[in-house]
Amino acid sequence: MRVLVTGAAGFMGSHAVDRLLDQGHEVTAADSLIGGHVENVNPAAEFVECDLADREAAADLVASAAPEVIFHYAADATEGRSQFTPLSSMDNNVVGYLNTLVPAIDRGLSKMVLVSSMSVYGAQQPPFDESMPRLPEDVYAAMKASMEAATEHLAAVHGFDYAIFRPHNVYGERQNLADPYRNVVAIFINALLRGRAFHIYGDGEQRRAYSYIGDTNPVMVDGGLSDRSNGRIFNVGSSEDVSINQLADVVRDVFFDGGPWPAGLEPKYMPGRPLEVKKAYCAHDAARQILGFRNTTTLREGVEAMVRWAREVGPREPAYLPNSLEIGSQHAPATWREQLI
Repeated sequence: MRVLVTGAAGFMGSHAVDRLLDQGHEVTAADSLIGGHVENVNPAAEFVECDLADREAAADLVASAAPEVIFHYAADATEGRSQFTPLSSMDNNVVGYLNTLVPAIDRGLSKMVLVSSMSVYGAQQPPFDESMPRLPEDVYAAMKASMEAATEHLAAVHGFDYAIFRPHNVYGERQNLADPYRNVVAIFINALLRGRAFHIYGDGEQRRAYSYIGDTNPVMVDGGLSDRSNGRIFNVGSSEDVSINQLADVVRDVFFDGGPWPAGLEPKYMPGRPLEVKKAYCAHDAARQILGFRNTTTLREGVEAMVRWAREVGPREPAYLPNSLEIGSQHAPATWREQLI
């Protein structure tokens, strides 16, 4: 099939491109390269640099790719930062998505596979399951909830198929080590590669289930193409919930071969971030029963694989975006304001 992957130079999107190409599909890979890297894109795909927030550019992309199926990974996925960058969150999530979806519908789109986020559940009691309502607690989550709802409404009117995936805390090879705003596993590993201590917000007892890309990518691609996913929402990720402190211990054990923290590299604790949900992890019964999803990689195994890759590519200097906080505020974490990461 003709498939368009947005956010294709990013972490999850580039892995999706690889799997789609392996299955023989004709893939157009689009990315703005704001957070992605063109070297992540498989050269067998047709690459188009495109900012989806530009309505004309997005329409031209859809016209040239003529996709039967779209996998939408493109996002400004900096959830914690979204309270200080609401305009960017709107433009690069809702606006960019609708700029892509609308012309695709008009050209006869068969199916939209929307990569959303478990953040739409908010602060409900975990493990979250797909029957729970959307109760977003922050700006990014509100954007993702809007994208999901728009997909459902437009599909009901215009008759295209869709599947919505809610991956959570995905990590692994090709994650952006230079991003100082998100992806805690990458931030921890990159800090240690640079010989620096990393920071933990709050008391470190926030609980998440960190999900290895080798587990999540196959089910989202194969499940996205399957008729069994039509009109459905799926949580995808690990069921092994741990605290941030436990994650830090796993990273230390892997990085230092089971030894203690070297002097000066112990984690530094900072005040908590605004609106951060304390406990957020999911149930995956629907993905297992309908799509055959299985978690096969433990957190330690996944971190070992990511550390090996990170050591090969080398450390990265954190890439703070110029004028990155649209609302200059003392409530923003000092790690961003003072570029401490």
